[in-house]
Amino acid sequence: MFRTTAALIVSAVAAVVALPTAASAGCYGCYTPPPCHTCYQPQVVPPQYQTVQETVMVAPGRVVAHRTPAQYRTVMVPKTVMVAPEGVEYERVPPQYATRERVEMVAPAQVYYAPVRPRCGGCGW
Repeated sequence: MFRTTAALIVSAVAAVVALPTAASAGCYGCYTPPPCHTCYQPQVVPPQYQTVQETVMVAPGRVVAHRTPAQYRTVMVPKTVMVAPEGVEYERVPPQYATRERVEMVAPAQVYYAPVRPRCGGCGW
């Protein structure tokens, strides 16, 4: 009985050793059967940005009032006469604009899974 058990063990070990392995086919680490978790690897696409130019108002338009003093003249007779009364002149100042650049995100970062080429040619994995 002992000889039969020993013979079975020796024949099983010999059969395992005689089988072609991945190393003999030129492949290393190819024992992962399909579907395997290494067949797809995550690929990261960074976020996409673009520069946007926009016109912004720096200062609004306004009206500035300037006082004009009354004007006097001396006429032939030694007498001072008002030629123009006191008044107000208005100056219109247009609004001031500038171009501002800002960076805005067009698309956020994305992660997708892409198939990976087989690592070895003999076994396909």
